[in-house]
Amino acid sequence: MRAAYDEIADWYEREFLPASTPGDPLGIRQALADLLGEGRGRCLEIGCGTGVHATQLRELGWTPLGVDLSANMLGYAATRLPVARADATRLPIRDAGLDAAVAVMVHTDMPGYPSVLREIARALRPGAPFVHIGVHPAFCGGFADRTDPSAVIIRPGYLDGHWTRASWTTQGVRDKVGASHWPLPALLHAFLDAGLSFTRFTEGGTPVPTVLSINAFRYE
Repeated sequence: MRAAYDEIADWYEREFLPASTPGDPLGIRQALADLLGEGRGRCLEIGCGTGVHATQLRELGWTPLGVDLSANMLGYAATRLPVARADATRLPIRDAGLDAAVAVMVHTDMPGYPSVLREIARALRPGAPFVHIGVHPAFCGGFADRTDPSAVIIRPGYLDGHWTRASWTTQGVRDKVGASHWPLPALLHAFLDAGLSFTRFTEGGTPVPTVLSINAFRYE
């Protein structure tokens, strides 16, 4: 089975990532440092893509592993961390086999994200952290026009919950592979329904947040 990102893996690695604003403008690295923090043990990145977050996970003391559906993206990731090609709704991990898990900017790529959250909860040992870092559901999506960097225009569609390729830019990912959208309550309820308990939240990006990050853990 070919994954949507198979078609754009070379562009993503060679053009999209190098063209990204240097530093940490969306606060992704800061969110990993704040919400995951230093630790030991196996940390699985769900939807690891080309593996660009592996270095920071190691810097924090974790042993990174990655899974992704795209074989072409994993071709790059395999040079950065141990990887497996897998559907995130059927992780090749035994029950309670993980010390931590992260999902970084991928939940909109997964139409079955509620099922992914249930699978993450199954694979985490009780009390182990899961860090979700994703596009902010209130300010990003096909309903949000971010053409003006100083403001966001919100159009009808936020409440619908839908898949779309509509995008305010041709330089991003959504217009190429599409994206799923969950309103904020639907996203948070998916965590609770999966048996995950919240601990902390952060937002990143200015002047209007682009990223919402969540720290949760599996409770008994």
